[in-house]
Amino acid sequence: MKTVDKKLIKKMFKPREKWSHKGDFGSLLVIGGSKRYSGSPTFNALAAYRTGVDLVTIAAPRRAADIIASFSPDLITYPLDGDYLNERHLDDIFVLAEDSNAVAIGGGLERNEETLTTVKRILKGLTSPCVIDADAIHAVAKDKKVLRKNFILTPHSHEFYVLTGKKPGTDIKKRTQLVKKEASKLGCIILLKGYIDIISDGKQVTINKTGNPFLTVGGTGDTLTGICGALLARGIDPFEAACAACYINGKAGDRATKKFGEGLMASDLIIEIPNVIKRK
Repeated sequence: MKTVDKKLIKKMFKPREKWSHKGDFGSLLVIGGSKRYSGSPTFNALAAYRTGVDLVTIAAPRRAADIIASFSPDLITYPLDGDYLNERHLDDIFVLAEDSNAVAIGGGLERNEETLTTVKRILKGLTSPCVIDADAIHAVAKDKKVLRKNFILTPHSHEFYVLTGKKPGTDIKKRTQLVKKEASKLGCIILLKGYIDIISDGKQVTINKTGNPFLTVGGTGDTLTGICGALLARGIDPFEAACAACYINGKAGDRATKKFGEGLMASDLIIEIPNVIKRK
């Protein structure tokens, strides 16, 4: 069983060509948020930018989009009319997806039936790689046929249970076997978050040991999704992107924990991402 290490990160982040231009390092579409939640897609986008993606567009219901746009001039938002993602937004979403290299979906969407149905239709129509988190995992649980091999699911233990009907224990050997089996059945990549992260595409399995118990704070799963989305947008192989995202997110969390301990926030983790991926 392999463990993610710094070598994989160095492999991905090589010196840039002098004549690089905007677009060479990818464009990510984030789909998330609702009347109540705006933080999750914000963390997705900020973490993606700190991972080196060139452009992030956040498609969110209007109240969330307006809050996000006011948070930072770095953030591009596309307001969707209404309080929740719904089927009237599909045309706009697919146009935005067509102009993006990858998609991250799920954070803060909430789980009303129309939103979950819309998520399923979005996933069914996507051709680009996608990282699926949070409420979008609940949508997938209702129709697993929307999954494909370049999709990454990022459940914690309860979401894994919702998705598969199986409860992962803490025995790492059994946990890895379970993740591999379920990834094979679903035909996609599963990144099961935990004290030790487990990543499998149904054939190969890798574990990640970075991270610590202080990462239970809200938002650190959203930063992981953003990192993963950025790597997909940069053209990284989806399985390697999932492995690297775990390492980067956990290591950034470890660095931030040394400074803040019990007071750690997801925004502290985001600041440390560049220190993890730097080549030296």
